[in-house]
Amino acid sequence: MDSEIKSYKDLKIWQLATELIIKVYRLFNAFPREEKFGIVSQGKDSIVSVAANIAESFGRYHFKDRLKFIYNSRGSLLETESHLIISEKLGFIKTNNKSLYLEILNDIKSLGIKINNYISSLSRNIRKQ
Repeated sequence: MDSEIKSYKDLKIWQLATELIIKVYRLFNAFPREEKFGIVSQGKDSIVSVAANIAESFGRYHFKDRLKFIYNSRGSLLETESHLIISEKLGFIKTNNKSLYLEILNDIKSLGIKINNYISSLSRNIRKQ
């Protein structure tokens, strides 16, 4: 099995981010219709931004440029978490979706750790230059 990273699609953090997008969309689809252009729109934009920034980072030549987009990805991940916590406090997360909500929060924590590890790896490469 060839584990060489040839594309952003080979990065585990991008793969996890795309899986998280699907879960977040499923959760947001159960929200009230009047939130379609409110917190749902903001939350969908922020979770998609996580994977998009990872992909954009991969297309950058210099490690410093890559790092900037990975920081943006981490910021979008935390923005998504904030939208979800606020949604729960507003009562948009119903009992039948509570387990999905908790699973997503756990996935966000796990992905955040992996993104931090990737940031550390990129930072080491910058220091070697």
